[in-house]
Amino acid sequence: MAEEKLQRLEVVTPQERVYSQDIRFVVLPGAEGELGVLPEHAPLVSALKTGLVRVQNEGNTLKIAVSGGFAEVRNSKVTVLANAAEREDQINIERAKAAKERAEQRLAAKDPDIDLIRAEAALKRALNRLRATGQA
Repeated sequence: MAEEKLQRLEVVTPQERVYSQDIRFVVLPGAEGELGVLPEHAPLVSALKTGLVRVQNEGNTLKIAVSGGFAEVRNSKVTVLANAAEREDQINIERAKAAKERAEQRLAAKDPDIDLIRAEAALKRALNRLRATGQA
């Protein structure tokens, strides 16, 4: 039986290494759309948007919520440099729900002093974290 090819996935933030494993397949939230990466993929660099990194390995799927950053694919290694990243099993659901509610309240208030771009980004991040846990 032929040996199945794997690739290394590293997800890091400025604070920590969030994930480091050999995997079969990963889907990244590229700035221009989702990117599926198999071992021996052509080299590339892509900006990432807020979204889910979906890791498929040994019949399981792991979701990692990322908030922007960059991905590099080279020599069967995928490196994700994210502004923020959390594995689905590490997300505090109550905190994410509270952040969602705060952002929705800020946006609904229509206060001219509110930074709308910042409030919308906070809402996207909270919804993304909840999507990773299956709560949204």
